[in-house]
Amino acid sequence: MLGNINAVANLAVKDLGAARRFYEGTLGLSPADTDCEDLIAYRSGNSRINVYQSSYAGTNQATAVTWAVGGDIERIVAALRDKGVRFEHYDMPGAQLEGDVHVMDKMKVAWFKDPDGNILNLTND
Repeated sequence: MLGNINAVANLAVKDLGAARRFYEGTLGLSPADTDCEDLIAYRSGNSRINVYQSSYAGTNQATAVTWAVGGDIERIVAALRDKGVRFEHYDMPGAQLEGDVHVMDKMKVAWFKDPDGNILNLTND
């Protein structure tokens, strides 16, 4: 039923100004048209990410958004690190940490957080 319909990610934040600086300035996302003052909608490829103000910001302890960046993962990780992004390192059985990238066979993943602690990641898939 929903297999051919695009999905939207929703991220709760405490401070829309700080979120705007991070998502636009650090990650390079562009805002989409929106008429809501408590929400910023971003386009990322064919996807949409809604960033909205909420008192529940930062309470999700799981990955909220994944970008599949293919073979560019190391380059993008380095570029984000140069912009001040701090990457998370997790103890994962079977994974080797190469810099800030977790490598599991052919899969590569790098996790980082936005200013409110929402967990985001990059993968080579």
